[in-house]
Amino acid sequence: MNEAKRTPWLVGVSGASGTPYAAAVLRGLLAAGESVDLVVSRASRLTLLDETGIAFRDAHWREDLREWLARGADGKPDTFRVDVEDVRHWAAGDLAAGPSSGSYPVKGMLIVPASTACVAGVALGLSKDLLQRAASVTLKERRKLVVAVRETPLNGQTLKHLVTLDEAGAVVLPASPAFYAGATHIQDLVDFVAGRVLDAAGVPHRLYRRWEGELGGPRTD
Repeated sequence: MNEAKRTPWLVGVSGASGTPYAAAVLRGLLAAGESVDLVVSRASRLTLLDETGIAFRDAHWREDLREWLARGADGKPDTFRVDVEDVRHWAAGDLAAGPSSGSYPVKGMLIVPASTACVAGVALGLSKDLLQRAASVTLKERRKLVVAVRETPLNGQTLKHLVTLDEAGAVVLPASPAFYAGATHIQDLVDFVAGRVLDAAGVPHRLYRRWEGELGGPRTD
């Protein structure tokens, strides 16, 4: 890892259900040759444990991350092979971490998935942990912020918070899979959302088939 030339994407994982979305985005960034700084919130570790059985530990984060990213959306282990050497992990409670400052160089931040509590914290500028603080820094520095909110239904207060984020310059991207790409497996639906997140960030990928204006096209290959 060449720290002198490194300008990573910051990925924040909050406590909403949807850890496969985060895994797909991380795999997509690494496959595109991007460096990644990772913040996994305390709440998201409980979700990750519940959805995958993986306990994400600060002291063993690289091994735990490798196991997580290798797992498919259907829960099958060793589905993917991923090199995590260009990932840097920051503890969620470390408010002195690099991403807490605007002088720390990053390309932007992707919050995947984003819980309603995370959305509220960022919209209100609470900075209660590193994830929220880094998101606030991203906004004030006018860098790209993509918020993949994962909740349904949405109440009025959350909708107001999302409007606040939109007005502040963030991309509000609901984790809503589409079916026109010819999905046949759960991984296809997860990859569609992850691909849309990467689209919003301007990162190239081949996670889903794009619409080409032909009805039924995905079913004719």
